[in-house]
Formats: sequence, C-alpha cells, structure tokens
Amino acid sequence: MSKTSTISPKSIKDISKSSDQLAHVDLKDLPPLPPPYDDMEKLPGFKALSEEAREKFDASLDDTLVVSHPKPATPEEEERLVKGFFSGLEKLFTKENNWTFLEPLTMSMEHCAKCQTCATDCPVFTMSGENEVYRPTYRAEVMRRLYFKHVKKGTKVFNSFQNGGIDGNWTTISRLMELAYRCTLCRRCAQSCPIGVDNGLITHELRKLFSMEMGISPKELHEKGTVQQLKVGSSTGMNPVAIKDNVDFIDEDMTDRTGIKVETKWDVEGADILLIHNAGEFLAWPENPGAFALMLEAAGVSWTLSSDLVAYDGVNYGLFYDDAQLARVAARHLEVAKKLKVKKIVMGECGHEHKALGVIADRVFNNSIPRESAMTLMEEIVFSGKLSLDPSKNDFPVTLHDPCNITRAMGIVEPQRRVLRHIAPQFREMEPHGTRNYCCGGGSGFAIMSGHNFADWRMHISGRMKMKQILEAFGDTDLYSDEVKKYICAPCSNCKGQIRDLLDFYGAKTTSGIYYGGLVELIVNAMTDLSEPFLDWDMM
Repeated sequence: MSKTSTISPKSIKDISKSSDQLAHVDLKDLPPLPPPYDDMEKLPGFKALSEEAREKFDASLDDTLVVSHPKPATPEEEERLVKGFFSGLEKLFTKENNWTFLEPLTMSMEHCAKCQTCATDCPVFTMSGENEVYRPTYRAEVMRRLYFKHVKKGTKVFNSFQNGGIDGNWTTISRLMELAYRCTLCRRCAQSCPIGVDNGLITHELRKLFSMEMGISPKELHEKGTVQQLKVGSSTGMNPVAIKDNVDFIDEDMTDRTGIKVETKWDVEGADILLIHNAGEFLAWPENPGAFALMLEAAGVSWTLSSDLVAYDGVNYGLFYDDAQLARVAARHLEVAKKLKVKKIVMGECGHEHKALGVIADRVFNNSIPRESAMTLMEEIVFSGKLSLDPSKNDFPVTLHDPCNITRAMGIVEPQRRVLRHIAPQFREMEPHGTRNYCCGGGSGFAIMSGHNFADWRMHISGRMKMKQILEAFGDTDLYSDEVKKYICAPCSNCKGQIRDLLDFYGAKTTSGIYYGGLVELIVNAMTDLSEPFLDWDMM
C-alpha cells in the first residue's frame, strides 16, 4: 500500500484531526500465513487507491474505500451532513425510532470496561497487525463519546470527562462512515465481552444511521441490493421470467449429469415447504439448487419455490445497513408463504437469509409463518433412511466453515456436523469452530464489494484469518500439491463468494488442490443412485 501523510492514531481524539489519511496498513506487519503462503514477496500486493478517488471521495480513513461518498462541495453541504448525523444519532436512542434495538444499543453505549478482551477476538484487528483503528472498541468509543456529548449530556465536568474531547466535525463523521465498513459484523467481540457490550451492534447502528437518516450507503447493498431486489425481484437482477428460464436449464443439466429426472416445483399451493435460496446460487453455483431439487425429490418431500417478486431470492442486504429495507424484503417473503399456504419456510444455504428471516424478522413481525434452517432439514433427510448413501464416495479431506449468521447468531452448530461425520470419512474441524468460528472475511455484504481496491483489503486483511484456518485444517495433507483434492464445506452463498475469491487470490486450487462448495452437494455426491460422482472438480 502506498503511504500518504498520516497521523498515528495513538488517541481516540485523533479521528477528529485533519490529515490526508488517519491510518495505514503495511503488508510487512501482517501475521504470516502457513507455508507455502508465508512469503509475502510471492503473494499479490495491495493496489494503491487512485489519486482520482482520493480527490473525489472522502478517503481520509485508511488505504481503501467502500462507501465512496463524494466530498461536500460547499461548507453549507458539509454543515447539512453534520446536522443530519446528529439528528440521526438522537433518533437511534428513542423508542419510537429504534424500538427493535434501543435497549441493547443503550446498554452497549453506557457500559464498557475498556478491558480490550474483544480485541484479540477480532480477526480484522489481529490480522491487520493490530492496527488501532480496526480495534473493535475504536469506532464504538468514538460513537460513545459523541453520544455523551450530544445525546445524553451530563454536567459540564462529567460531560468533558465522558466525551473525551472528540469534535463532531465532518472529518470525524466521514471517517466513521467508512470505518463502519471495516467490520464484518461477525459479533465475535460481543461473544467474548465479559459484560455483554456489543460492538458489532454499535457498528450496525452506525451504518443504519448513515443510510436511514443521511441517505448514505454502499451501492452494492442499496442500489444493487435491496432496491433492485424489491423492484426487479432479485438482487441478481433476475426477474420471474429469467429465474424460471435459469432453473429450467439447471433441471436439464442435473438430469443429464445424474440420469435422474429433476423437475423443480413452482408455486405449489399447500406444499409442506417453501424453499427460498440465495438467488446468487442460480447464477454462480447452480449445482446447489440443483442438488436441493434432486435430494428433496429423492426423499419424497412436498416442496415448492415461488416465482413471485422477491420470494425466489432469500438475500436480504437490509440486515447489514437499513432496518426499513430489511423489513420490506422480509415482509414479501412472509406474505408469499402465507399466500401459498405452505406449512413452513426453509431457508437455503445463505447465512444472512437465516438471520434476517429467522431472527430479526421476529422482532419486526408477529404471528409469522414457521421457518426452518436447511441445516436441520438436511440432517432429518440424511438420517431418515429415505436416501441410500455411500460415505466412501466422499473419501477426501473435508473441513467445515461455520457461517457467523447460522452458528453464532442462531446456535445451529451440530446438524451440519452430524451430517458430515456420517457422509465424509475424512472430515476435520477448523480451529476454533462452531460458535467460536472466524468470519470468512466477506461478512456484512463485503463479499460483493470490490470497488476501488477493497477486494485487496478483503483478501489481505478481513479474509486473512479464514485463509489461515483453511490451510491449518488441511495441514496434514500436502499443501504443495493439488493431487489430493480438498473440500471446504461452506453452507452459505455469501461465504462461498468470499472463499472463492480467497482461493483464487492465493492460487490455492492449483497450488494445494483446495476447493469449496455447499453441504447439499456432498449429500447428493454420496447417493448410491448416482453412477457418476456429482462433484465435478474441473468445474468447481
């Protein structure tokens, strides 16, 4: 990374001080990866942020950009933005504006022991070489001091002590805007806090403030995410005609590959299950919805997909930045399920679909239709005896990536493991795993963000811990050879996107024979009804 004029953030107050750039990450400071990926000189570098980007956008935080908000053109515009921020800050702490998260947010604002227990649990902080601005408490403490200065004001002496001299100027606010997108919202920090302070929630609420009060959000989450999904039907841009054509092609391909007739069900009223995939699967990983269709048919399950707008795409990027957009998307999912009179919704292999529809929707809607994770459905099918399975067909090294929004957010840990122990003889865990897992590095929408040089930041910093875990999980194999195929089971579309990028960035497929995919593909690969392997390593 190229280095411009910076100030070393030794103090929280430095965020308010004007400089070309507050923080810089030097790749030489990053913890090394295991061999043969330990030589930084042989790995891809970090492209410098262009001078055009620095000139146009508020880019004084660090070496990259996500939000890419244009610099205010006039002092009046800057003043309007500052006033908008503090108006939103006040609204975050009122019941009528934030009843869903007010209590945990207030508790996190007013109680922090500053013990820094959370810091060593944050993969972004640790793998950045412990860069101060990425410490979980850094952005939280900035917001906390602004809260005590502008929202919950005390006496003059108390207020001075609490706000710590941070100025609520545009320099501070614009850096907070970008800093809210240097956290994957994995909430590992909240899990480790001895008193329950949730720095991940604080970061989420910052994002929400910028979006809902100031109209500022990354285009990947908003324009290309929830807005496109609500207007067209899917964040991928596929309308109902396109999705049906796409699935027809997948059905034909599955039939040709397996010799088993595959025919996806559409809009079946009264089916037991409405299955909602992350629509990205239909484009990037069609073998995943194809394998679901094959498995469900073979098991005799009553199921359907919906061709109604939004209902064929479980993606809900509102989860990461905007409560109103989240509610609009979730409402469509629930409305269509009720319209079809299905018994329950099954959430496909998508982590943020799980949290948005399986957790947050319960805070927003009452009397909702039952929802179930695909993890428990697959476990039920595998152990029901309805499928004839031969584990020896999966006799290659397999490890499991735990999506944060399935494991940590929902506690769904064992169903997928029971399946893997049953069908994958060489299954091995990453360390740590389960609810103590590390984020893939693409969480909170990062996996779809590659503007400017942010893809490099994801690969070198936010995804570095996951790459380390993957290599260590396969440490008993020859990582200098691709002869033995190794499989990362990642039952989440967003995580697969990040892991795909990691493996490509580091050349791990050709160097070490490391591949990735979902859980359902391993189940179908083990089915004795298939004469040929379902997994096609050349196509993965």
